[in-house]
Amino acid sequence: MSKEFKHIVRIAGVDLDGSLSVAYALSRIKGVGIRLAHAILNRLNIRSDARLGFLGESDVEKIENAILNIKDLDVPSWLLNRRKDMESGEDIHLIGSDLDLRIKSDIELMKAIKSWKGYRHAYGLKVRGQRTRTTGRTGKTIGVKKKRGGRR
Repeated sequence: MSKEFKHIVRIAGVDLDGSLSVAYALSRIKGVGIRLAHAILNRLNIRSDARLGFLGESDVEKIENAILNIKDLDVPSWLLNRRKDMESGEDIHLIGSDLDLRIKSDIELMKAIKSWKGYRHAYGLKVRGQRTRTTGRTGKTIGVKKKRGGRR
């Protein structure tokens, strides 16, 4: 651990707050959740409750290399966000803009093959079976008119 404090630390193309604990700071990276952050830190023998700003350059580089090459850490496959990828058939983990682009391409594929989920995405409706009768409404509010006076 270094003595000087860095307020902003850049890991995997994301500026992270140095005052946060390492695990919670890593969870600010899109595609890295708190459980994956703890798994990475356990594999690298870095305390997860330490402040990110106090880590040395070598620890920050180790964390960045681990996030970019998660498969090399031997974390369980259920922690990865892209298991049995349709194109490669392998378990991979995407972060940042790669994850956004892959999600958009998946939605476009669902729309192209005219699946039910693709239909729901195309029409801007709820996709995962939620109710739509009363929630998720957009536009002008339509409700029940209130009575003007008291009881009659």
